[in-house]
Amino acid sequence: MKATGKVFKYGDNIDTDVIIPARYLNTTDHAELASHCMEDIDKEFIKNVEAGDVMVAGRNFGCGSSREHAPIAIKASGISCVIAKSFARIFYRNAINTGLAIIECEEAADKIENGDRVEVDFDSGTIKNLTRNEVYKTQPFPAFIQRIIDAGGLLKTIQK
Repeated sequence: MKATGKVFKYGDNIDTDVIIPARYLNTTDHAELASHCMEDIDKEFIKNVEAGDVMVAGRNFGCGSSREHAPIAIKASGISCVIAKSFARIFYRNAINTGLAIIECEEAADKIENGDRVEVDFDSGTIKNLTRNEVYKTQPFPAFIQRIIDAGGLLKTIQK
């Protein structure tokens, strides 16, 4: 499986309150959550994101509360993958549970810039920066995690 898209880049310690502000947690509608994704740090994000785009960040992405709303909002916005130096552990698990592909790769997080176009090959763990003609390697997903992501999340995997 591959993902290709334009990059939206953010820094370290992007917490779940920034990903989806608490004032919008009164809904479970995925499209509504997506419409407010990242709005407190990037008002233009939801206007510019397209299906397949990729989010890149620094360390400790998804820290803060354990709400599943955060990965749901990211995925529903059209983001196909989040690449970061590291993820908060509860966000990592929630992302897998909701079917949002996430990859830890310090080199990619350091070198990829906002607006670059990247291609992520989940099977090989290869990230190609198409804009800069660079390749970064990371560990591919274990097969069981890839099956969960391919199915669209843990519940859909169980339903299959």
